[in-house]
Amino acid sequence: MRRVLLAVAVVSTSAFIALSMAKADAQSRRPLEPADIFELKTVSDPRISPDGAWVAYTVSSLDKKEDNADTDIYMAPSAGGAAVKLTSSKKPETSPRWSPDGRYLAFLSGRDGKKTQVYLLDRRGGDAQQLTDYKTGASAIAWSPDSSSLALLVPDPDPDDPNPDADAKDKKPKPHVITRLQFMRDGDGYLNDVKRHIHVFDVASKKDLQVTSDKFDDGSPVWSPDGSLLAFSANRTDNPDANENSDVFVVEARAGAKPRQLTTSPGSDNSPVFSPDGRSIAYVTGGDPKDIWYATNNVALVPVAGGAPKILTAGLDRNVSRPQFTPDGSSIVFIIEEGGNSHLARVAAAGGPIDRILSGEREINAYDLSKTNALVVLETRPDQPSEISLVDAGSTRRLTHVNDEFLAKVALGPVERFKAKSADGTMIDAFLTRPNASAGKPFDSAQGRLPTILRIHGGPVSQYSTGFNLEWQMLAAKGFAVVAANPRGSSGYGRDFSRALWAAWGEKDYEDVMAAVDTAIAMGVADPDRLGVGGWSYGGILTDHVISKTTRFKAAISGASEFNYLANYGNDHYQRQWEAELGLPWQNTDLWIKLSPFYRLDKIVTPTLVLGGDADMNVPIIGGQQLYQGLKRLGRDTELIVYPGETHAIRRPSFQQDRFERYIAWYSKYLKPSTKTSSQ
Repeated sequence: MRRVLLAVAVVSTSAFIALSMAKADAQSRRPLEPADIFELKTVSDPRISPDGAWVAYTVSSLDKKEDNADTDIYMAPSAGGAAVKLTSSKKPETSPRWSPDGRYLAFLSGRDGKKTQVYLLDRRGGDAQQLTDYKTGASAIAWSPDSSSLALLVPDPDPDDPNPDADAKDKKPKPHVITRLQFMRDGDGYLNDVKRHIHVFDVASKKDLQVTSDKFDDGSPVWSPDGSLLAFSANRTDNPDANENSDVFVVEARAGAKPRQLTTSPGSDNSPVFSPDGRSIAYVTGGDPKDIWYATNNVALVPVAGGAPKILTAGLDRNVSRPQFTPDGSSIVFIIEEGGNSHLARVAAAGGPIDRILSGEREINAYDLSKTNALVVLETRPDQPSEISLVDAGSTRRLTHVNDEFLAKVALGPVERFKAKSADGTMIDAFLTRPNASAGKPFDSAQGRLPTILRIHGGPVSQYSTGFNLEWQMLAAKGFAVVAANPRGSSGYGRDFSRALWAAWGEKDYEDVMAAVDTAIAMGVADPDRLGVGGWSYGGILTDHVISKTTRFKAAISGASEFNYLANYGNDHYQRQWEAELGLPWQNTDLWIKLSPFYRLDKIVTPTLVLGGDADMNVPIIGGQQLYQGLKRLGRDTELIVYPGETHAIRRPSFQQDRFERYIAWYSKYLKPSTKTSSQ
């Protein structure tokens, strides 16, 4: 009866959306505005029920009044129909996980306290009930095969914080006592020696059993099909802070059991998953650790009883993630990152060619596969933020329409791919976003050229893709063309393409992004006299290189950038990567100085807006402060924006809106001198 009611509801919802879109098309769609961040929502974490009938997922939104973000859990029928909102508290609810018998949906929330706990929703009805009550909180839900227990990650008690639930105002601050090599991490702050361990929680009796208890952090556990073992990944070397040598382990699901190591590669082995017969574990194995983040990884298989692993994607030379066995155990499904896209692929467990399940111009961020072989994906395209679709015979059918009504009201700019030839002949992928003419008259010259902004992605080992990019669209809505390239260093193009940046930041990648701009000019789109540049994180770092090497850009925005690399050693959380790539700064000082744009600061004449968070331990604000201080000392046009309490990712909604507004105002001031900023 409930299914019938839901089906009726979706007819009404679909009709409403179709009517809204038709009405919007009949009128002129409006341009996107920075305040629209409060209307756009983010869909994540699709989880299909064991019978394949329902998909649970999360929807995150920004609350303008409360100036925070919230996440709720929904579920939608796989056959099509209206979604049902399952949670609605003021605190985020995340990580929905179906019990194997389909009766419960477990999730994480801190709705009733300061620490995240596990809650249960009974599909037969009723409100969610708090299940766990760990003083230190819990994460990483994994149901046992018989649905009787949950495997969780639980932090050990902090001896320096005996009452973690007490209000901060009632606590006296204590000094940070630090003994670790890796002593800070963005978002976590200063690190202590408290570890996370695997616990098993019995749903009926609410009894807790701690499985591991040692000096190492454990990764997210998964159960064997018979419920006797838990697999997890962990770095159990003598000094985990000095390397990324995680391995796959199995441990019996009982107190005091000793983990047994299955993999021994010197790189990062992670994301284990059992085969349906319980005899093998598929996982992701990293490349040569000497390549640090420039390496590509592979899907591998290792016998649970022990033995030599088998690489299943050898020769692929692309990054992979999220392996999962098909229900019959014959194949392993995974996500593959390639050439500005993320595709869904599979490979036979026995080995063989790699088959693309979903390819083309799309970015797949997540997927899930039910015991009935039903497959859902979370995918995005240039004109569509992430939504969930059901996969059937190589095609997809949308199940969620979270942002459709909003998108029907706004005019998005068209996005196209193009190729650019770099100085050494290397072909570079790039994307061009143009203003949507229906959203208003673009700010172009008589020749039709547009003020154009080169935006540079972070990483550097990352990639721009065919997914929806709000930043591109926000700038295009204000009359700018946006050029976004995947220069050397980017992922998705193989190990050598990425590693070309090794100890050479601002060299090949500089040539590549400049080639993309030159190509946009040759296409008749970009106005060579009205060029801007900018980016966040490594995007800000490369921006600093660009403006210290050329004066052709009339405006720059350097967000969360490193400027004097010597100053960042010991001041960010990348000590291991700095040492691997550049060597110790007191031993290899010349290279550290050569690569730092700080020592070319007097060459910068471009008006530069500098931004960052004052609690950023990833790329600390010191880099931006040094850039600003030097530019100000030289009399250049510059501003420094520091977001209080923010880490590397700016999370406060009002600050997110503020950042977009400042982007638009700064670029408009210098690239549209004849236009009043207030009318933009």
